[in-house]
Amino acid sequence: MVAPSAWASHILVASKSEAIQIKDKVGKLKDFQKFARKKSTCPSSQKGGDLGWFRKGRMVKAFEDAVWDTPVATVSPPCLLYTSPSPRDQRGSRIAA
Repeated sequence: MVAPSAWASHILVASKSEAIQIKDKVGKLKDFQKFARKKSTCPSSQKGGDLGWFRKGRMVKAFEDAVWDTPVATVSPPCLLYTSPSPRDQRGSRIAA
């Protein structure tokens, strides 16, 4: 069986507080894309944070959970992302749309 897939955008920033500030200012998709272009540290920022389609099980768990738990066309709460169990390896905070 093929895993379900989703299309999502994100904004990757250095801290949870920055992610919360951005989320509080995002009112609609155009706002999300504008903030992604200006604030995200991910190369996807050039596309307004658009990550395109991906299958379940292919993203970092915290982000994937946010994508699958957030209603369509809404912005998730910030989620913390790590590349390893050590907080020293923190990649940043991300919000999904």
